[in-house]
Amino acid sequence: MSVLKLKIDVAGTVGDEAWKQIKQYDQIQSADFGPQFGSGGRCNHPPDGPHGKGEWIGAEIRLQTPLLAQYAMSHYLEQQRVLDADVE
Repeated sequence: MSVLKLKIDVAGTVGDEAWKQIKQYDQIQSADFGPQFGSGGRCNHPPDGPHGKGEWIGAEIRLQTPLLAQYAMSHYLEQQRVLDADVE
């Protein structure tokens, strides 16, 4: 199994709204989002307030093969809120 790590721009969104806007690749095994996968630092806003400029939160996408992970990387990098992607 291959893991694709993403950095998702969450600026101006509340909670996991930015993650819900991401169009997922069709052939993923699973996908998870949250600060446990990396972040741009501690959030300095109320829990129900929008994320600040420059904030990002990580995600991990698991795929069956390295080739699928490469195709998925291209798919995610085309999306506006995806700042970076890397295959492990």
